[in-house]
Amino acid sequence: MEICQIYETGYDDRCLLYIHLKIRFFMIKKDNILIGCHVSISGGFFKAIDEGIEIGCTAIQIFTKSNRQWKAKAIIDDDIQALTEQKKNSNISLIVAHASYLINLGSITPEVQEKSYIALIDEIKRCQKLGIPYLVLHPGTAELSNKKETIKRTGQYINQALQATSDCSTTVLIETMAGQGKSIGSIFEEIASMIDQVENKKRIGVCFDTCHAFVAGYDISTKNSYEETFQHFDQIIGLHYLKMFHINDSKKERGSHVDRHEDIGKGTIGLQGFTFIMNDPRFIDIPKILETPVTENEIKDHQRNLQTLLSLLA
Repeated sequence: MEICQIYETGYDDRCLLYIHLKIRFFMIKKDNILIGCHVSISGGFFKAIDEGIEIGCTAIQIFTKSNRQWKAKAIIDDDIQALTEQKKNSNISLIVAHASYLINLGSITPEVQEKSYIALIDEIKRCQKLGIPYLVLHPGTAELSNKKETIKRTGQYINQALQATSDCSTTVLIETMAGQGKSIGSIFEEIASMIDQVENKKRIGVCFDTCHAFVAGYDISTKNSYEETFQHFDQIIGLHYLKMFHINDSKKERGSHVDRHEDIGKGTIGLQGFTFIMNDPRFIDIPKILETPVTENEIKDHQRNLQTLLSLLA
C-alpha cells in the first residue's frame, strides 16, 4: 500500500506513527544503531572508549567511580578532555553511566539515606561533567520497612536530587528489577509510583532490563506476550519514559525473581524475544546495553553477544 493511500483508509494516529517508525527503521544502518556493553574505566575514562572500539560498540556504559565505594576521585579537566577527544575519533555515539550499587534511597537507616542522597547528587554531577545524558539507578530495597513507604521515599529522594542538580541535564533512569529479596521496582506499578514523585518529568525515565523483567514475571519470549508486556508498560508507566535497554538473557525461569544473566539466546528468554526488541520500530533509537556474563576472554564474550544481537536485525 502506498503511503498516500494510508491516509485515505482511515488509519488511526497510532498506526500511522508505527508505519512512520517502520520506514525509519529500514533507513537505519547497523552502524547507527546504539548498541554496546558495559566497559571498564580502569586506567582512565578514555580507556572505556578504547575497549568499546575493540568490541565494536556504538554505545557504552560505564561506572564513573568505584561502584562499591561511597567516595570518588574528583573528575579533572584532563579526564574530560581525554574522553571527549577519544570519543570524537570513534564510532561510539553515546556514553551512559550506572550509579553505585550502594545507593538505597528508601533505606530505613538515616545514615544510609543521607549517604545515598549525597552519592546520587554526586553521580549526576559527574555525569554532567563527562557529557553523559543517562544515569541508570537501581531503586534499592525495602529492608524491614513498609514497601509502599519505601517506594514513595525513594521517589521523593530522586526528586530532591534532581532539584539539587537543576543546572544539570543528566536524566536518571530507574532500572526494572528482578524482585529478588526485598528489592523494589520489579513491577511497573512500583516504578510508576516513583516517577509520580518527580516534578521534572524530563529528567526521569526507565531502563528496561530484559532479564530482570522476565524473572519478575513479564514474558517477552513470544510475540503475544511481548506485545502484552509493552502494552502494559505503556498503560502503567508510558513508553515515552523508556529510554534504554539492558539486554540480557536469563539463566532462571520467568517469575523466579532470581537475577542471573545469561548469554543472548542461551537462556530462558531465547533468541525470539531479542528478535522482537531488535526489530521493534518503537525502539530503534533507544540504546541497548549488554550486561551478559564474561570470562577471562571478556572482549570476545562481548563481541560474540553483540554479533548475535546484530544478526537478529531483519
